[in-house]
Formats: sequence, structure tokens, C-alpha cells
Amino acid sequence: MRDFNEKALIDIVQRAGDAILEVYQRDFDVQNKADESPLTEADLAAHHIIVEGLSALTPDIPIISEESSPPPYEERQAWQRYWLVDPLDGTKEFINRNGEFTVNIALIEDHIPSYGIVGVPVQERIFIGDVGVGTKIISADSEKQINGRKMFTPPGELVVVASRSHGTEAQEAYLAKLESAMGGMNRTPVGSSLKLCVLAAGEADCYPRLGPTSEWDIGAAHAVLRAAGGEVYTFDGEVLAYNSKESLLNPEFIAVSDASFDWQAYM
Repeated sequence: MRDFNEKALIDIVQRAGDAILEVYQRDFDVQNKADESPLTEADLAAHHIIVEGLSALTPDIPIISEESSPPPYEERQAWQRYWLVDPLDGTKEFINRNGEFTVNIALIEDHIPSYGIVGVPVQERIFIGDVGVGTKIISADSEKQINGRKMFTPPGELVVVASRSHGTEAQEAYLAKLESAMGGMNRTPVGSSLKLCVLAAGEADCYPRLGPTSEWDIGAAHAVLRAAGGEVYTFDGEVLAYNSKESLLNPEFIAVSDASFDWQAYM
């Protein structure tokens, strides 16, 4: 039993999504942050709603959000539990108005996502993953459980989700290698943390990422995926860990729908 009210958490995500859609439906300005990533008023509006909501809901649990400066590692390395927030993941998708952007809240416990909620405002859907309990999709008139797709040995054609906005030569080279090893590949472009949710829903097999990401980009969707039977591995075969170093940048990783499959043989 979680010691927070899930309905209240859903309400926070919905209110953040409503604030994002209010901006999405009109003209807006785009700024560039220090790392050249885009920032809009929708990112900041969602950030304030989420941080204020979480602070009221769970005042004893610290928060890291993309849109605020994280505490120094000397302070946060002692945290056993904290919220990890990306108020609007997929800002490029938001700017391009393709609908593939998300609101993300993860609970990280002992360096691993244990609970995650990913809102998809344009689709009016929310993915919720509670590791040890399961993953579900909530929409306006329904709620259903989902599970990752099972792999078989030898594997057949692989369904891969790929970034719509971020690709690298190294990633393309790895995908070519994977396609050769698996005997075929079907690629589906998807934006934002929705890629991991597609895996959790059993609609694809893997998502390799050989390029820069931050922990808040995937924390919530990682929990959704783990609860559905999947996982995120670094290329040395370890489960991706959070808040384990000074930097909040992720190493290269592969997210998979079926954690029971021997992915190590194909890394």
C-alpha cells in the first residue's frame, strides 16, 4: 500500500496537462536553456503545478524537477526516496504540435524507479506503473491493465521504437547490428517518454538510446515499464540506476519490453 493518495497524484498530472494544453492551443514563445534545449511557458506552468502539488501531498519526500536546480550530490546522495519530475517531456514534439509529449512523475526508491505516472494530455490517457503491482492505462471512460510483449528464442522480426527528434550515427550503427542479429526489424518513430510506454503496452520490443538523456526524461516511464515486465539496462547489462553520481545524465541504455529475455547476448 502506497503512503500517498494515487487519486491526488492523478489530479496533479491532469492539472499539469490542462495547463500545458492551454498553451499548446495558442501562440507561444520558445526560449533556449543553457544546454540549448527548448523551454516554453508550458514547461514552467506544469513544473509549478507539480512541485506545489507534490509538496502538499508528500511534504517529507524531496523533489528533483528538470525545471529547477537539483541539490548538490553531497545532499541528495543520502536520499533513499524522492520524486523525480519532468513536467513536459518532448518539448520539441510540443513545439511541432504532434501531440507526443508527456507529464512525468516518478518515485525513486533505493536508486530505482518504483512508481511512475505518465500523462499524455493530447490523448487524455495516463499510464501508471507500480512495481510489484502492475501497470494500467487510465482514460476518460476506462481503465485497463497492460503488460509488455514477450520475446521468443530464436527471436523473429524485432519491433523497435526510435526517437522522433534525436538520432545519432552510433545509434543507427547499433540498430543495423541488432537487425542483422535478430533477422529483421520494424521501426516505429515515437516521441518523448511515450517510447517506454509503448514497450509497456506490448506494442514494441525495445528502444536503444545511444545519445544523451537525463534521469528525469525516463524515470516515470521506466517505472511504468518495470511494472509491466520490462526493464532499462545499461550496455554493461546493469539495471539503470538513479541518483548514484554527481551528474544526472544517463549512460547509453536499451529499454526492453521483456526483462526475462536474454538481451545481454544482443548488447
